[in-house]
Amino acid sequence: MPRKTRSWNPGDCFHITSRGNRKSNIFLDIGDYQMYLAMLEETQQKHPFFLHSYCLMTNHVHLLLETIETPPKVFMKHINSRYAMYFNRKYNLTGHLFEGRYNAVPVLGAIPLLNMSRYIHLNPVRAYMVSLPEEYPWSSYLSFVSNKPRKNVTTKTILQYFQESPRENYRNYVMLEHIRWLQAKDS
Repeated sequence: MPRKTRSWNPGDCFHITSRGNRKSNIFLDIGDYQMYLAMLEETQQKHPFFLHSYCLMTNHVHLLLETIETPPKVFMKHINSRYAMYFNRKYNLTGHLFEGRYNAVPVLGAIPLLNMSRYIHLNPVRAYMVSLPEEYPWSSYLSFVSNKPRKNVTTKTILQYFQESPRENYRNYVMLEHIRWLQAKDS
């Protein structure tokens, strides 16, 4: 049975995830994270899109992006197939690296966009990998709250919703949710 075609229009935003097959790790060392980011940047140059937020976890990837002229299936196929070939060659493996095709959830409107960016940046904290989002090196969080931008991350769209001191207010927005989560977990 053929897969259902995903709807897409230029300018659509998506929360895209790709998970390792059988929830296996897709990043085994620093070089793997660096290679994925390099391939993501190269893919973005070849098939332009706006990357609003990202987080590379050990066994999955979160991307919050906005399409321009290319549907997500084109650039996700490009990056996932290239990264899988790199990974299998490096570790002398065969077979599928990713569990099925990527998942893409439409993100409609400003509030869902802000909430999804915050969710992505809090992912390593909620997985108990770090205590604070700025401690995790494989996310776009520092691009939002410091003067260390990544050239392939577009922070302007999200930061525009924080009128005064956008970097500081975005940090507060993320940390307030983190505090709520900690309080709910402890109760």
